[in-house]
Amino acid sequence: MQFRKRSFDPEGHTVEESNGLIDLRNLVKTYHTPAGDFPALRGIDLKVGTGEFVSVVGKSGSGKTTLINMITGIDRPTSGEIYIDNAPLHNMNEDQIAQWRGRTMGVVFQFFQLLPTLSVVENVMIPMDFCSTYPLRERRDRAMHLLELVDIEGHADKLPSEVSGGQQQRAAIARALANDPPILAADEPTGNLDSKTSDAIFDVFQDLVDHGKTLLMVTHDNDLASRGSRQIVVSDGVIISGQDHG
Repeated sequence: MQFRKRSFDPEGHTVEESNGLIDLRNLVKTYHTPAGDFPALRGIDLKVGTGEFVSVVGKSGSGKTTLINMITGIDRPTSGEIYIDNAPLHNMNEDQIAQWRGRTMGVVFQFFQLLPTLSVVENVMIPMDFCSTYPLRERRDRAMHLLELVDIEGHADKLPSEVSGGQQQRAAIARALANDPPILAADEPTGNLDSKTSDAIFDVFQDLVDHGKTLLMVTHDNDLASRGSRQIVVSDGVIISGQDHG
């Protein structure tokens, strides 16, 4: 499997090239609390290749959401290195991460995170507006294409409150795809959905992987997790199975 190579960080410095689309090296995250330090991640090493559908499972508090937040740049590591398609995320500042995330990473949340005062199609257009990735006149057409992809184009001009939870999650997936990112990260994307709707959302994810996307999904649903191409089990801040690539 071949990966695109980049040799410079955002400041123009040469960086070591990775052999994985996602490459985590000795990743540590410690939270400082009034009760003392809490080690959420303890020396994670992980590689994920292009086109993998990786399920991340573990008990509450195991570190699985923290792991996803490291990969998406939502949270920052205490130490260690994060390379996403050879971009050194650990060396970027907040502005660089925001621009990088807009183009590289689509994020799907458990609670949808749609803006309630905007229509479904306007929500999907937000990442395009933020990153200026498509000409203004083309953005609605692209958003409509993505809503058609997730089978809710008929609800485009409704507010999020006027559609079901499953339809809101489909809209959130369409929004995550707005800038055609190579990677999608989903944190408990079916956590608030019934089993039939959860299966439908999984089918959408599988179709995206079949068309070349790389997907990481945190889930408590062992049945859904087992249907991915690879399962990673996290416990007490370490990966206890599924760490090896391939």
